[in-house]
Amino acid sequence: MRFGMGLPGQGESASPENQIKVIQKAEVLGFEYALIGDHIVIPKSFGSTYPYSQTGEFTSATSGECLDQLMLLSFLAGSTSSIRLVPSVMIVPHRNPIVAAKQLATLDVLSKGRLTLGVGAGWLKEEFDALGIPPFERRGSVTNEYLDIFKELWSSDNPTFQGEYCSFSDIMFEPKPIQKPHPPIWIGGESKPAMRRAARYGTAWHPLNANPRYPLTTAAQLETSITWLRNYSETLGRNPLNIDVSYRVSKHSIDPGNRRTAFTGTPNEIAEDIVEFKNLGVTDMIFDFRNDDITLMINLMELFAAEVIPLVRKALN
Repeated sequence: MRFGMGLPGQGESASPENQIKVIQKAEVLGFEYALIGDHIVIPKSFGSTYPYSQTGEFTSATSGECLDQLMLLSFLAGSTSSIRLVPSVMIVPHRNPIVAAKQLATLDVLSKGRLTLGVGAGWLKEEFDALGIPPFERRGSVTNEYLDIFKELWSSDNPTFQGEYCSFSDIMFEPKPIQKPHPPIWIGGESKPAMRRAARYGTAWHPLNANPRYPLTTAAQLETSITWLRNYSETLGRNPLNIDVSYRVSKHSIDPGNRRTAFTGTPNEIAEDIVEFKNLGVTDMIFDFRNDDITLMINLMELFAAEVIPLVRKALN
């Protein structure tokens, strides 16, 4: 089992100094992944429903402040040596695919092969409208085509592509990513289209357990989805065991005596939950320690690393 954490995205906790402090602490504590989300603009008003809350409200975006994920990860690459850098998720249709492929390849080169690419199709229609990109309603097919483009540019010595949204030929694309044939690709999303995308393109399926339309908070719910993913991947000719599951936990707390849901309660209870999910096929687990108080955030990371992770390691060895 490998563990990851989310980086601050806004406010004082997201200052350059605090970003370095947090990611370096995560690296020392043994976290394998550092993740940051993706918005380019936040509309002042919108009717789109945020998929990861019970009310559909996107309460964390009131300030409109969002650091560019690729710039931030490139900045942090120079302050770290082992932790993997994860755009999670990159909204693939937001960017020209050739430019995005170049930026991602450059990040992999500068970090000496530490990029893991988390991708999603997006949910905020009004952001799509503001960016002047292909229509929101086509986001699924755009995402799939752009992923094909990434792989072509990253792996071919003579990249050529003829698509609905982008075409190119007779070009050179260098440098290629260090990782071969390409950096790992985590496919985000919990819906069937997202899972089909994971089966077709993914190194891993990367769900978040906070989507009320597609609940994945219990082991039974996740097991059903993993079984579906594996069965579908076999129809595509893929070995389902070659598709990892990188599971993102939205809510967790070490809170003895107040057991509510999975990943809450005593350190031992949380470790037992992690082992149970590992036995279902989860290979990576991402926990969110973000807090406006950077000292508290680091304390929470330290507590988890000291009290929970050793119990998991012991149980799995």
